[in-house]
Order: sequence, then structure tokens, then C-alpha cells
Amino acid sequence: MDTTRQNKVARLIQKELSEIFAAQTRQMHGVLVSVPVCRISPDMSVCRAYLSVFPSERAEEIVNNINANQKQVRYELGSRMRHQLRIIPELKFFVDDSLDYAEHIDELLGGGTPSVHSS
Repeated sequence: MDTTRQNKVARLIQKELSEIFAAQTRQMHGVLVSVPVCRISPDMSVCRAYLSVFPSERAEEIVNNINANQKQVRYELGSRMRHQLRIIPELKFFVDDSLDYAEHIDELLGGGTPSVHSS
């Protein structure tokens, strides 16, 4: 169970990371990175950020690239949040594939968008 402080800090980090990635992906045409979920450890030392990447085929590549440049992202986050947090948590990035998973389940169930037939 997360505390209120954990939730507030996680939401703040989520917002700032979203803005950082939006600015960085403007140069990469056709790529969109969003941060749907952030979870922070009880001691506020580690933040797990889940990234949703469009197109999803490049998700693994982009998240690996972001993890390789984690220190740079943490520095940018620290410069934006230096007045809100004393210590900037260590960042770990993961692919958020919940939308792909939901789409796959929908396909398995025979769902999808219903087609309208005119007679």
C-alpha cells in the first residue's frame, strides 16, 4: 500500500518525465513516448517508470536507449525538481505493454471494432 506522499511524489515525477520525453521526442518524427505509470519505493530512493512507446515495435529499443542514458534523464529531472525533492530517486524504465496486452486479449475474445453492415 503506497502512502499519500509516495503517490504525490510519483505523480510529480510522472508529469516531469512526460515533459522531458515529449521535448526529446520532438526531434524524432513518428515516435511518441508517454509515462502512464510511475511507482516509487517507500524510502523514495528508486522510481520505476513505465513507458508507453508509439510505434510499439520500437518500444524495446527506445526503452533500452533511455535506460542507457538514465543518468542524463535523472540530471534533467533533478534540475526541474530541485525545489520539491531533496534527493532525486534512481530511475528505472520499463516498457508499459498494457495497451498491447489489452488489444491481444480483445483479439482472442473475437472483439475489436464491430463492423456495420448496410443492407
